[in-house]
Amino acid sequence: MKKIFAILLCAATVVSLAACSGQNEQSSSGSGSSTEESTPTENNREPAEQPGEPLGTSSAETSSDTPDVKPVGGKTLVVYYSATNNTEAIAGYIANATGADLFELVPTEPYTSDDLDWTDRNSRVSREHDDESLRVVELEKSVPDNWDEYDTVFIGYPIWWGIAAWPTDTFVKANDFTGKTVIPFCTSSSSGLGQSGELLRDEAGTGDWLEGQRFQSRESEDTVKEWVASLGL
Repeated sequence: MKKIFAILLCAATVVSLAACSGQNEQSSSGSGSSTEESTPTENNREPAEQPGEPLGTSSAETSSDTPDVKPVGGKTLVVYYSATNNTEAIAGYIANATGADLFELVPTEPYTSDDLDWTDRNSRVSREHDDESLRVVELEKSVPDNWDEYDTVFIGYPIWWGIAAWPTDTFVKANDFTGKTVIPFCTSSSSGLGQSGELLRDEAGTGDWLEGQRFQSRESEDTVKEWVASLGL
């Protein structure tokens, strides 16, 4: 009888312990669920503005390293004499690249194709070459309008016997280049710039003359633009 009572007492104790264990597991599981739900999703968002940065102001605007904007320089003029339109084309390319104004040198007595035939000893250019006194070529207009407003002046011409075509000399002698940057350029199928730029500089007597550039008679616009960019004007 005592043996049966001991068995029943052990069974009751096991059931009681099992019930207590179940209640503890349920209480622990419920506490975890409550913690997750108490975290609002808004707390995971980035703030609309970073602390310490004024509204509407970017970091670039507040940086002390922001370079100053340089003021726009003076006007640019491209002056040219073109006997067969080759120099005119280059002048146009330079004007496009710099936003410059154009000024064509037009002789009062224009050169005809026969005048320009340097192989004919009796042609106009041949006679002018042989007699320097004949090289004074009058122009329809020697001084550009608003000349004083231009800070940079390109001067273009074809090469005649290794020097600038003489209508260019008439223009250079008629103007004061004081305070202006002057860049000569020429067109030639074979001859280089030679001393043409230096001779024009000596005739002018004023201005800051840069080293010039010689272009082929049929030069591409990209080549001309690259040269202009290299000047750093």
